[in-house]
Amino acid sequence: MSISIIPKEKQGSGAFNGGEIVENKPIGFPSDHSSVRPYSNLFYWAHARAVKDSTIGLHPHQGFEICSFVLKGAIRHYDTQLKEWRPLQEGDVQIIRAGNGISHSEFMSKEAEIFQIWFDPNLTKTMEQPASYDDYRADEFPVSVVDGVQVKTLAGPGSPFRMDTPGITVQRFDLGSATYTFAADPGKIYSAYILEGEALLNGETAKQYDFALVTEEQSIEIQSLTGASIFIIASPQQPGYRTYADLMKARMGR
Repeated sequence: MSISIIPKEKQGSGAFNGGEIVENKPIGFPSDHSSVRPYSNLFYWAHARAVKDSTIGLHPHQGFEICSFVLKGAIRHYDTQLKEWRPLQEGDVQIIRAGNGISHSEFMSKEAEIFQIWFDPNLTKTMEQPASYDDYRADEFPVSVVDGVQVKTLAGPGSPFRMDTPGITVQRFDLGSATYTFAADPGKIYSAYILEGEALLNGETAKQYDFALVTEEQSIEIQSLTGASIFIIASPQQPGYRTYADLMKARMGR
């Protein structure tokens, strides 16, 4: 059994446009000085916040599935496939299946917040496919309320969200002052980010902006201490293919 809590100060960090957009990165690139490197089929995870209106210029992607989860405010997205700006609001989600190549640009309005998360869907296949994407609106995702806890499923059973990366479930839990317990799959890694408040994860304290990795647990109990909202991704411990991170480790002889 294992629970690791990674506080914000041990996560990676970054910025765009002279600090107009700032990021902490639970899973970062080597240059980000994150204590957590890619695992499972999760390659990159950034929590970006706009200090003022700001645009990240056009830049390319290939192979990965680039997902933007709008946590607060509004953003706009441009890509070289549609050649137009598309708006996204709080609660909306976008996926770019980068395939054999696409470039995009993002505008974040002041005080907007997003997660941008890169999933590895098996690049040996996706690098040969044409790029595609989908936007999903907040009200399209299924929501359940159990004992006062709101559970929104962004990816997984009942969600319209389509991705090629296998074995992924993404959920947001808004607990208020309640406690929520669910069965854990022993073949999964549970990656949790505390969006708001403070909570106990199987007895371990996690506060706002902490990142937690949970493995080999039979169940996960989330006890809200102060108005906790938690974003959790379940991903396979063994994806069943060599991820990009695996290939890079092999290349470097690790």
